[in-house]
Amino acid sequence: MARVSSLCVYCGSSNAVSPRFLAEAYAFGRALGDAGIELVYGGGRVGLMGRVADGALDAGGKVMGIIPRHLHEREVAHHGVANLVLVDTMHERKRIMAEHADAFVVLPGGFGTLDEMFEILTWRILGLHDKLMILVNQDDYWAPLLALMEQIYAQGFAAPKTRNFYTVVPSFVDVLPAVHALPGFSHETDSAHF
Repeated sequence: MARVSSLCVYCGSSNAVSPRFLAEAYAFGRALGDAGIELVYGGGRVGLMGRVADGALDAGGKVMGIIPRHLHEREVAHHGVANLVLVDTMHERKRIMAEHADAFVVLPGGFGTLDEMFEILTWRILGLHDKLMILVNQDDYWAPLLALMEQIYAQGFAAPKTRNFYTVVPSFVDVLPAVHALPGFSHETDSAHF
């Protein structure tokens, strides 16, 4: 099997968040660029989205942004991303992001991030893909969500085996080691990439 060469990153698009979240997103982008892993993301220049792209670009990394025309026209597109794909709908955006990624990473974010995360998890449950997801629980940001997910399992609304479709890590620095350990991906990789 081929090594992981691209990661789709879902994250917030607000600048009105803790500077720590923004700094960690930038550092994660740099780590992706340094590892030679392409960043696939929503194409924005604001919030964590913008910072993760800035980090990847500053490290000389490859970045693919997918953004709907209505957001591009509102001037939220990242102008430094050479491979910026314009689409007509949010559904098309999410489909293209999923198709171009080997796995998914969820950083802190808001309702849009939750929408993307749960859609890709649902697609996995339905057997529409076999890619795994890593949820970055930075500063326990996702702790209430993880508790809710456990309630969903406890009440029988989702099968406990669904837990196998995602991995929870405490920091972005744990993402690449977790990607390397994902079942179904080659462990015979160039160590410089992880």
